[in-house]
Amino acid sequence: MFPDKVYFEPKALEYKLGKELREKYKDVPWIPIESHNNIEELRKNENKEFARMKRHLIIGVRKSLKHVPNNKTSDFLVPYTSSGCSAMCLYCYLVCNYNKCSYLRLFVNREEMMFKLLKEAEKADRDLVFEIGSNSDLLLENTITGNLVWTIENFAKAQKGFITFPTKFDMIEPILPLEHKGRTIVRMSVNPEEIIRKIEFGTSQLSGRIKAVNSLCEADYPIGLLIAPVVFVSDWKRLYSELIERLADELTEKAKRKIKLEIIFMTYSFIHRSINNEAFPKAIELFDKVKMTGRGKGKYWYKESLRHEGEEFLRNELSKHLNGVPIAYIV
Repeated sequence: MFPDKVYFEPKALEYKLGKELREKYKDVPWIPIESHNNIEELRKNENKEFARMKRHLIIGVRKSLKHVPNNKTSDFLVPYTSSGCSAMCLYCYLVCNYNKCSYLRLFVNREEMMFKLLKEAEKADRDLVFEIGSNSDLLLENTITGNLVWTIENFAKAQKGFITFPTKFDMIEPILPLEHKGRTIVRMSVNPEEIIRKIEFGTSQLSGRIKAVNSLCEADYPIGLLIAPVVFVSDWKRLYSELIERLADELTEKAKRKIKLEIIFMTYSFIHRSINNEAFPKAIELFDKVKMTGRGKGKYWYKESLRHEGEEFLRNELSKHLNGVPIAYIV
């Protein structure tokens, strides 16, 4: 059962969503806290408690609403209605920010966040793109709060601008019938099925993700596709070749015309290694001292020679099987 307990800032119960969540999860323990950012009893847990902590839900009020400039597929990264996640991808970059406390945190003051979004979009002299899902997975969050449905419907009132978010989940049914007016860009992350099974714990299967892309295209959502992160396991060429062939076979022609690709190579860290070795001792070891090099601040990434090889291979495979699908960037 999720959640097994709820930690909450008392002020959150002054908001409509906070009251709704209190009623929805009334049968599990509710534990008051001073701040969602610093729950001492959880922060002091050992790394081996990581998976158990992912079963907790934290509810608070988001204080920082600052939009941060971005230069990839959006103009701004926007602090939004959640951070962290209940899934447990072994490479999750949120672990770098939150360490073992990368559990799901929900913020109930969504009206304040939406007001700022609409205001920024409408005063701009061009269509801005706002990334609202950089700190969490909003499709997953939507199963708890309904916030994504609420967000898409409210942002559709804007006369300018777009919101966008990436996801590794396929629970798209609630957003398919919405009047989104083309202002919500959904970007689905995909990986070979073997990597999803062994590394992306708690996320949707590849088949579900591909079907979701096709359905979103039929509902006329702008759509993107991330091959991310690319993980150079021992037989990576076979796995990613099979992935691209499968995308070519299972994506509809409409989807192939609409999608734009993003390709991101995996980065890793000392923090990941420490948590994974204790919390998932039987899981695959992602650190490879032959393939990786230090990036500073305890982080690792793949050596330039391997990154160049990977980029060339992926471009060739995509050219063979998905020729004409644009690549926004490879990093």
